[in-house]
Amino acid sequence: MQGVAKALLITIIVSICIMLFTNLVFFFPWYMTLVVETFNMSQIAASDNYIKQSYYDDAMERLSARPIFREKTEKIEIIVTNDSGGRAVGSDDESYYEGLSENQKPYRQRGKPVTVEIRAVYPLSITLWGKEYERELPVSFSITTTGLKHYKDLDYYFE
Repeated sequence: MQGVAKALLITIIVSICIMLFTNLVFFFPWYMTLVVETFNMSQIAASDNYIKQSYYDDAMERLSARPIFREKTEKIEIIVTNDSGGRAVGSDDESYYEGLSENQKPYRQRGKPVTVEIRAVYPLSITLWGKEYERELPVSFSITTTGLKHYKDLDYYFE
């Protein structure tokens, strides 16, 4: 009887380990999608020194349509900040910023850092005997890039 109990326990533990391994096999492509999307957004941020709203919306749509990401779309966040800590997502029309002060503009002058971070939740789940157990793993990836565009409407300070 003791041998049967040990065999049953080992079978349960091995099946749980196989299910966890299967979940982790799906984690790496999911995480690489997060990394690639963050890199693409950082390249856009480097070219304009901020992210235009249309690019931001397109990135959110792409991530929301991806497998596994679509299970937790409400927990996907794209955070873009400039060197002063302000939000660096702005209007598609640059003429909107003509009358605003430098601090109200989402972009900064060339050479200033822009940080792009994407946060999402990976649903690690296992189904045992018809009951699903799920744990949410919050994951993020960020890249800091340097703005390349020179804006004539901003002061250029030599430091």
